[in-house]
Amino acid sequence: MSAEREPSKPVVKRIYRWDLDKTYLQTEFDTIRQLVRTAFQKAHEKKAVPGAAALIRELKATGEAKLCIVSGSPTQMRTVLSEKLKLDGVEFDELVLKDNLRNLVRGRFKAMRGQVGYKLPVLLESRSRAPVEAEEVLFGDDAEADAFIYSLYADMVARRVSEPVVYRVLEAAEVYPDDIERVMERWKTIPEADPVRRIFINLDRLTPPAAFAHYGPRVVPIFNYFQAALVLLGDKHLNAPAVLRVMIELVQTAGYNLLTLSNSFQDLLRRGLPIGDVAQSLVEALQGPAAMFQVVRPVPDIIAAFSKRVVALGAQPAPVKSRDIDYLSLLDDARPRTHKKRRRFE
Repeated sequence: MSAEREPSKPVVKRIYRWDLDKTYLQTEFDTIRQLVRTAFQKAHEKKAVPGAAALIRELKATGEAKLCIVSGSPTQMRTVLSEKLKLDGVEFDELVLKDNLRNLVRGRFKAMRGQVGYKLPVLLESRSRAPVEAEEVLFGDDAEADAFIYSLYADMVARRVSEPVVYRVLEAAEVYPDDIERVMERWKTIPEADPVRRIFINLDRLTPPAAFAHYGPRVVPIFNYFQAALVLLGDKHLNAPAVLRVMIELVQTAGYNLLTLSNSFQDLLRRGLPIGDVAQSLVEALQGPAAMFQVVRPVPDIIAAFSKRVVALGAQPAPVKSRDIDYLSLLDDARPRTHKKRRRFE
């Protein structure tokens, strides 16, 4: 009798990396009281950022995508966070949480609030296990250093940044020497590639999008996940019916309406994002097999409003050109938000 073949593993073509606090979950941690409240919340009490779960479900629906979550939440919250994700219908492949109890026991107090020394090695280690050809899209927020960390990670994998610059960044971010060595050693094991297509930054603190111009067009600040869905439609990571499902969830569960969604659409157009043709794709989806969306009355009206916004805007701004990032000039972005040298946009 011949041996049974093991079922083949699904091909991973795309990896979506998400932060949790303020990116997926509506979390407040600016005060001790807020920290305590967050720590003791049950899964059903935690609230997701509107549209986040719907967007993840659509991205995972292809069967060729992997969801990797890297969060600064403590490891003790794994059970409640896993339960929350399950309640939202979100299936993850990796969930990495921060072992701050270990940092506390070892007296590594800078590591407790630092993000560069935590997230960067985790990202590199996860990438070392990924197919070389797998594309990546990363999701973070403006509460910490996500735009900086994700951009540095992308340029390290692509070998667009030198070792001396990385060393200087890690020292400025007050990363402990053993963690610096961990980063450098893991970096050397990763095959050179250029996988990161987009970095979305949820503007939880309403930071002006222009504050992220230093990072080039790869970093896309968003006010809501409908904007992310539109850009991912333009990038061919989603199809039009998937975007409509994200939009419908926002309309039905989060109070979004014709004005807010139209403004979100036009905001991206004004910033030069390549979404000028997506309105037509959404119209075609409404008229084709996805005509079921007609039963949700605001949806056709919203799509019509998008088309009008495109016409009203006239000639669309030219897409923002890619640029080399001067990480040494952005060192204070790498520091913890509470650091006295950290740049302020408020």
